[in-house]
Amino acid sequence: MGRAKGNLIKEFATLSWKESVVFGMGGFFAIRYVLPMFVKGNQFAPIVAAFYVPMSWFVLVAGIIGAVMSWVGQQHRRKLIDAQQGLESIAALGWRHFEQLVGEAFRRQGYTVEETGLGGADGGIDLILRKNGRRALVQCKQWRRRQIAVNIVREMYGLLAHHGADEVKIACSGTYTRGAASFAKDKPIELIGGEELLRMVRGVQTAPTQATRAVEVVNLHQLSRRPRSRPLVRSAERRWSNEAIATLGKSFGDVRRFRLAEACGECKKCILNPVSNRFSSTASARD
Repeated sequence: MGRAKGNLIKEFATLSWKESVVFGMGGFFAIRYVLPMFVKGNQFAPIVAAFYVPMSWFVLVAGIIGAVMSWVGQQHRRKLIDAQQGLESIAALGWRHFEQLVGEAFRRQGYTVEETGLGGADGGIDLILRKNGRRALVQCKQWRRRQIAVNIVREMYGLLAHHGADEVKIACSGTYTRGAASFAKDKPIELIGGEELLRMVRGVQTAPTQATRAVEVVNLHQLSRRPRSRPLVRSAERRWSNEAIATLGKSFGDVRRFRLAEACGECKKCILNPVSNRFSSTASARD
């Protein structure tokens, strides 16, 4: 009974939380009120009456628990896919989280995703996708350093014929060998490498990643620290000759003093308007 209860809850958890609630309530009313109507006056009526009440409540409770598990899992998958920043973060995932990431990416593309749990870390069918009447088998390979060899692709092609599916998809965080790519050519097999998977994930992300936020913060910080625009200086002010420096230096007493005036910007005022500058007045007093 305990194993059956656990299996039923897992079945409900694979559905959306709304579907789990609907099926749980539907099973409750069907067993509690509809089933007794069919066996009323029958010799099996006492037997049915002995179990249909607890059975109906069991289905309802299992549906509610499955709905909660489905909702929690949905929130976890959403956060998981929106938190990915690049290939490094995807490669750092465990194989179970990697399967959930791939499943959520397909789910956001409009697929109905069934997580079979048959693949595990070693291989097999991890996901079953359904869309527009077509069924696809998905295998997820979380291999960080090894390439996916041709034998893996051959195994999935055999499962395609065995299960009568329409196509096969293999998703990995790395790359595929040339033999694997050559074997999949002209067959209903899609090889999704790390780069393709990253583009697929970024295409369905609903929230900006931490990397995107960091870039935005840096841009705003740089924008706030950008210096104010300075007025344009006429070209005549920027043209300095050694003779002009020597001539004006005599007026100031020495060239070093003129250099100090140049550094603070006063010299430009001297050239443009010597009368209005305090240095030129001092020079006139000396003369």
